[in-house]
Amino acid sequence: MAENSPTRGCMTIKPYGFALWDNIKNALDHEIKEVGVQNAYFPVLIPLAMIAKEADHIDGFATECAVVTHHRLKMNDEGKLAVDPESELTEPYVVRPTSETIIGESVKNWIQSYRDLPMKLNQWCNVFRWEMRTRLFLRTAEFLWQEGHNVFETAEEAKSDMHLMLDIYADILENWMAIPVIKGYKTDDEKFPGAVDTMTVEAMMQDGKALQSGTSHFLGQTFSKSADIKFQSREGDFKHAWTTSWGLSTRSIGGLIMTHGDDDGLQMPPRIAPTQIIIIPFLKGDNDDKILEYCQELKQNLKQAGMRPEVDVREMRAGDKTWDWVKKGIPLRVEIGGREMEEGNCTVTRRDLGRDSKATLSTNDFVKNAQSTLDEIQTNLFDAAKKQMDERIIDADNLADARAFFTDDKQGFVRLNKSFWGTEEFDKICSDFAVTPRCVPIDTPDKVLIGKSY
Repeated sequence: MAENSPTRGCMTIKPYGFALWDNIKNALDHEIKEVGVQNAYFPVLIPLAMIAKEADHIDGFATECAVVTHHRLKMNDEGKLAVDPESELTEPYVVRPTSETIIGESVKNWIQSYRDLPMKLNQWCNVFRWEMRTRLFLRTAEFLWQEGHNVFETAEEAKSDMHLMLDIYADILENWMAIPVIKGYKTDDEKFPGAVDTMTVEAMMQDGKALQSGTSHFLGQTFSKSADIKFQSREGDFKHAWTTSWGLSTRSIGGLIMTHGDDDGLQMPPRIAPTQIIIIPFLKGDNDDKILEYCQELKQNLKQAGMRPEVDVREMRAGDKTWDWVKKGIPLRVEIGGREMEEGNCTVTRRDLGRDSKATLSTNDFVKNAQSTLDEIQTNLFDAAKKQMDERIIDADNLADARAFFTDDKQGFVRLNKSFWGTEEFDKICSDFAVTPRCVPIDTPDKVLIGKSY
């Protein structure tokens, strides 16, 4: 799906991995447009003076910012290509770590009165943060994401929007990617720099560690004041707007891999899978053309029924093809040889159940029931992940029990009374075991969830 790039800390996303990102992007893009969000695009380079207007915000990214200081290369005296020292910029540019500041500079000119609000904007783009310890999909210097930036007339509307966007993330993760999540508020020390409130969807990976999988922020008037985003109110005076920002990135692919992977590779949730059904022809030199025609006809029937099938026509051993698709996690694998073709059948294996599920069916019955089988696989993957997560969240009545849990090196989260947060012993447990407060769950607002994380 991806590999390390020659560019330090970056990754190259291969076609299969990018096809998965495309599906995530398309599903999320549809949902945000349904609530009135419009896509736009803003520059990757941000003037240093502009980004410095929000000092508290950028301080959270300061050590990760890449800075452009020159604009030209030339051959040096040794005949090597080098930076031209005479091309130094009068003002440096920061490669965007996030875009609140530069978007604010545009938005302030687009809004004059309350009639222009709400304004809901999103951009699909890349960002760059100079990460010291990188890992494919989970933490790379450059990654793909969407960043939404919404502007409102009132604080109440902005707070409601923060919840709405978080709910959309939870839907994408749970109902498309089959990743169960816990929705909650970040503690003060874990909030997005400059935010009044940060909400998060936290997922638990198979090793019991947390993965912050999407965040939604109520920014109050922090950024509208720094960018001077004002509007004429209904009463005729001028007020600063209330804003939110929200983002989900290619990190979610890492979460999918670590939620649904097994010893044989990935298990791909059908709703988000680039290919839902792979058809593998078993060719032996006789009737090959007819077998391939039979496979293509099956593909078209499945496609007309609304599914995403493919026929593997690569010139390689059928067994090697099978193993390749097992590793890629294709939900349904269909094998067709001369006997299946003559009998009007196909041999079908479910990725979530493995070899024990292999069955020979008539192609008509398979096409008729394939979608319901895919739906069942989707449900099974979510239910298995949800069961695993629920079983590894324990309630601790006191800090001693929390310490004992992490001392025993158990996998999962501890749920504590929120009154413990910020105490000396609480902080010591976090320090001793490299755990952090993941969130204050929405459904248990008097509790704080702590655990190890990526």
